[in-house]
Amino acid sequence: MECGCLSISCTYCFLFLFLWRFLAFCTFVPTMRKKKDIPVIENFEITGVAAEGKSLGRWNDLVVFVPFGAPGDVIDLKIDRKKHSYAEGHIQRLVKPSPLRVEPMCEHFGLCGGCKWQHLPYEYQLQCKQQQVVDAMERIAKVPIPAINPILGSAATTHYRNKLEFTFSNKCWLTHEQLESGEEFPDRNAAGFHIPGAFDKVLDIKRCWLQDDISNEMRLFIRNYCVEKGYPFYDIRGQQGFIRMTMTRTASTGEVMEVIVFGQDDRAAIEDVMSAVHERFPQITSLLYVVNLKVNDSLADQEFITYSGRDYIEEEMEGLKFRVGPKSFYQTNSRQAYELYKVARRMAALTGDELVYDLYTGTGTIANFVARQARQVIGIEYVPEAIEDAKLNSRVNGIENTLFYAGDMKDVLTDDFIAEHGRPEVMIIDPPRAGMHEDVVKVILNAEPQRLVYVSCNPATQARDIAMLDEKYRVMEIQPVDMFPHTHHVENVTLLEKK
Repeated sequence: MECGCLSISCTYCFLFLFLWRFLAFCTFVPTMRKKKDIPVIENFEITGVAAEGKSLGRWNDLVVFVPFGAPGDVIDLKIDRKKHSYAEGHIQRLVKPSPLRVEPMCEHFGLCGGCKWQHLPYEYQLQCKQQQVVDAMERIAKVPIPAINPILGSAATTHYRNKLEFTFSNKCWLTHEQLESGEEFPDRNAAGFHIPGAFDKVLDIKRCWLQDDISNEMRLFIRNYCVEKGYPFYDIRGQQGFIRMTMTRTASTGEVMEVIVFGQDDRAAIEDVMSAVHERFPQITSLLYVVNLKVNDSLADQEFITYSGRDYIEEEMEGLKFRVGPKSFYQTNSRQAYELYKVARRMAALTGDELVYDLYTGTGTIANFVARQARQVIGIEYVPEAIEDAKLNSRVNGIENTLFYAGDMKDVLTDDFIAEHGRPEVMIIDPPRAGMHEDVVKVILNAEPQRLVYVSCNPATQARDIAMLDEKYRVMEIQPVDMFPHTHHVENVTLLEKK
């Protein structure tokens, strides 16, 4: 039936007009939303190093941040995002490499989210980290400071991590070159790291240089074994699949922990995988597994089941033994952690008569490390499980002059707490990246310990806190320590004394 009235009171004409307007809108919207095409900027020069491991240069009046660049590079730059005061882009072509550049050791460099400074010489990396500390103190703290000590570099620049987690996924990341090749990739299984900015895509890692090679051997064995047996890799979007994650922990003592995380409670398949790993790697001293049926990957609330060996490995430092369980926090660079703790202990200048408060004590590593030189050490930490580890580490080492308390720092460390336990001569502070809560700073100022030893993994928030402490404290010494070669991260230890 046809109608030519074009009146909205007519059903047929109403539908016609609706469809006509809808189609016109759909045709117009893509044009309306189309981004302005920004041309490639040829012969763009990288002039410096920026935050988060990026490099920078200037384009007209804008600072442009570029990943994986080196000062002195001349590149063809593709702008990805443009704001009012800055822009972000990537290297489309390396026209002239910087004289600074070195060959990255890892085949995954540029795709994997870690080790973003592999293309820079290690000595230059240390210079950049030293400058990061200088900039934080001068631009954020804005207090009088002494000359900053030269950064303590790491003796090992590869295989230095004692903990790595690998994700198993049925959707491996395909590079632009792979997609353009037209080749089919029927095996999309991956065991590796998440691609930055793509939570459901995992880069299949052949060899990672961060941990002892036993880590690569175990990951690849588990990957290949599950492929051969047809066990499905985890679908991150669909939230289903059998093999989900692994966590590998190694210790300077030679002990090895392997944790395998399954996404399905298939007991026969779990037993098959666990027995195969146990047989292939007799050097594993702690073999555990987890069945995680949750949406997220966090394991703090999960049950760890010991398949063979002990449920912990042991680290050793100056004859002290530290038990590290699957949920324990321990500095991920064991050898360099020892250097860091020695700096903190030296700055504390303990004589054996001092009451020491160790704030954000974690598993009590620093507290137990300095306890022999103090009258008493009181550690405070938010995570109850970590406090239990701290108490256990004291018992294992026969240390009897430590006390540990669990709770939010600003709630536990109060004026009443100090009145009950005593006013400390020394405070050692090692907060998370966010730094200290303002209420904690106020309690420290009220407690007035003679010395503060502030250990930080974020010089910017440390500098902010030092500005607040300037009311009663002066900075006496600053010692940067590199815990993570080939990354922009730097630890910094600062000694403050009461004015």
